[in-house]
Amino acid sequence: MKLDLLSDRQRTHYCGEIRKENAGQTVFLAGWVDVRRDLGNLIFLDLRDHTGHAQIVCNPAVSVEVHDRAEEIRGEYVVGVEGEVVLRAPGTVNSGLATGDVEVMARKLLVLNEAKTPPFPIEDEIKTSEETRLRYRYLDLRRGRMQRNLRLRHRSGQVVRTHMDAHGFQEIETPFLTRSTPEGARDYLVPSRLHHGHFYALPQSPQLFKQLLMIGGFDRYFQIVRCFRDEDLRADRQPEFTQVDVEMAFPQREELFGIIEKLVEKLFALVDVKVTLPFPRMAYDEAMEKYGSDKPHTGFGLEWKRITLAPGDAEKVRVTEPVKALRVPGWGTASRSQLDKLQESAKSLGSDWFSYIKVSAAEAQSPLGKPLGAPAVAALAASVGAEAGDLVLLLGLRSASSPGAFRMLDNASGDLRLDIARKLELLKPGTWNFLWVVDFPMFDYDEKEKRFAAMHHPFTSPREEDLEKLESDPGAVKARAYDLVLNGSEIGGGSIRIHRQDVQRQVFKMLGLSNEQARERFGFFLEALEYGTPPHGGIALGLDRIVALMAGEASIREVIAFPKTASAIDMMCEAPAGVDPEQLDDLGLSIKRI
Repeated sequence: MKLDLLSDRQRTHYCGEIRKENAGQTVFLAGWVDVRRDLGNLIFLDLRDHTGHAQIVCNPAVSVEVHDRAEEIRGEYVVGVEGEVVLRAPGTVNSGLATGDVEVMARKLLVLNEAKTPPFPIEDEIKTSEETRLRYRYLDLRRGRMQRNLRLRHRSGQVVRTHMDAHGFQEIETPFLTRSTPEGARDYLVPSRLHHGHFYALPQSPQLFKQLLMIGGFDRYFQIVRCFRDEDLRADRQPEFTQVDVEMAFPQREELFGIIEKLVEKLFALVDVKVTLPFPRMAYDEAMEKYGSDKPHTGFGLEWKRITLAPGDAEKVRVTEPVKALRVPGWGTASRSQLDKLQESAKSLGSDWFSYIKVSAAEAQSPLGKPLGAPAVAALAASVGAEAGDLVLLLGLRSASSPGAFRMLDNASGDLRLDIARKLELLKPGTWNFLWVVDFPMFDYDEKEKRFAAMHHPFTSPREEDLEKLESDPGAVKARAYDLVLNGSEIGGGSIRIHRQDVQRQVFKMLGLSNEQARERFGFFLEALEYGTPPHGGIALGLDRIVALMAGEASIREVIAFPKTASAIDMMCEAPAGVDPEQLDDLGLSIKRI
């Protein structure tokens, strides 16, 4: 096919812009042919660009040349159309299309490029595998759904910058090539060509740099920044991701919360969601007890309660106290097979003791009836407010040798709660349940390593009233850390930081770092703390997750232009890939086969 030249023609309107008000005007549109319909005497083209669709009429009575050219066109050809906007005839108006009142009577048709038949249809809802979509991502991006998602992401970035600027924050870029300072996940390492055997690391976050900016006197910093973590992936994880990074000097937690809440309110206004402020606050301990999660979904009931059995009853049923109990209203009709599946789930999640009580008007039925007796079972049901028709689930451990075992029990209860909510269809779309989780433990005991690890990161400040417990009772120390949660997803996390060198060294010591190790990894930062560091704190918001939730997407890959697969592979570019031996020689590297 002979292709035409655009020459000096300039688009006058976008496809999705023409309206009844444009009737009688001559326009020049350009885009992709979405659908071609040949009715013999008339050929209709649905022309698409990023704003929408316009119907083009190729009528031989207007131009035989245009009609002949249209016969050669196929889907996804790139064309330019000059013609007059006319009102559609009565009965042919498409009320489902913004441009459905009008069409363009083509006088000139330019074929600017041909196209192969795409491997999947360019439409919102397709059944094509994600691997195929990512292999041809440039085609996937033409779909209206992806166009809307990425425009929403763009507008979100604009809102962030405007809001943070209005509150006195300055956007400052921090380095991508830095040194490895492990923060809980594996670093992506970059070998140095000029210094063989030495490596840069891509930042997991700008954590130390934003703290250094506070030491540098910038007072309020933010950045929409790309971060990198070499870790196993899930639907809400990518090896490279984007966060809204925020730090401020001399902060009060509630002041920071207010700034972030107002930002979230403005972001969700982009999708016509009215956010109720302020967001509720919940202590970590309460979240774990009631919901079995430090990022609980509070949009439905089902709250666990820790209960203690009557004296001697725990030994009779061979369970370690406390036991967790959950009232499920109206589910007393659960079948034996449903309960067996719940028991299997509980066991796989880490709870090796499971029981239940079915409450009826006559009596409470339970496997515990025989060892404990009917009055004891009735008392257990009453302790969680169960009524006739309800089901009470009980989780526990047969033995618990450490506090970590009860953490496992809490986690199991949280996963089981969500499983039940899905079964009962309690997770309603269109509801937005924000929550600040505060007062996290400072340390988490690592059973394998037999030592304490930082629950957030090692630069998080302990509560001032807990400073004296750092050495004597580290497990009881609470951190000045906080997470922002939405519908069971963590969308942000932060803390008030350590600004005193003596406290920072003490925390490193509790984490098992010697002075030499601390100096080797963080020497530049420890030195900076000696030069008058102000109290400071901040937060990082996961922009990918927030936009995905706003767009109603289950995966952040749907709001990232060029994401990786769950195995960290770029299907389109076929990365990671091997490199030439000469490149390895320049870097002083060789490949070790394992």
